[in-house]
Amino acid sequence: MSKALEKKKQMVAEIAEKLKNSKSTILTDYRGLTVAEMNELRKQLREAGVEYKVLKNTLTRRATAETGLSELDQHLTGPTAIAFSAEDVVAPAKILYKFSKDHEALEIKGGVVEGRVVGLDEIKELADLPSREGLLSMLLSVLQAPIRNFALAVKAVADKEGGEAQEA
Repeated sequence: MSKALEKKKQMVAEIAEKLKNSKSTILTDYRGLTVAEMNELRKQLREAGVEYKVLKNTLTRRATAETGLSELDQHLTGPTAIAFSAEDVVAPAKILYKFSKDHEALEIKGGVVEGRVVGLDEIKELADLPSREGLLSMLLSVLQAPIRNFALAVKAVADKEGGEAQEA
């Protein structure tokens, strides 16, 4: 009996550690997905560096109590699989939201983004954000715009002066 209890305590500690270290954690209900669909989802998440696990709700509740994320307990009903991402905040939201559009059986319940409990609406907003690379390219184009406009203005002045010099 004590070995089982010790193992459960260890599992709770692992879940709590993942909740603390994850930038993004999303809870899903996978009821109704086939094994092939579940394997495809796991593959997509794995390729993005996201860990996807089916965990017992009671153990997860204990872990949320340890980490101060008890607001998640309302989502811990029925079969629950949790996606943990330690690196990318947006990746699990994008993958799970896109997959849930194609497979109605997958239901996103809620999650934690950078230590804050969020609902389905906020996860959808996060999923609609461009990728990190897309955001960086947008930032670079905004930063380059003033320099590009200045260069075009200088070139226009130089062309105008060059045209006047040829006429004389």
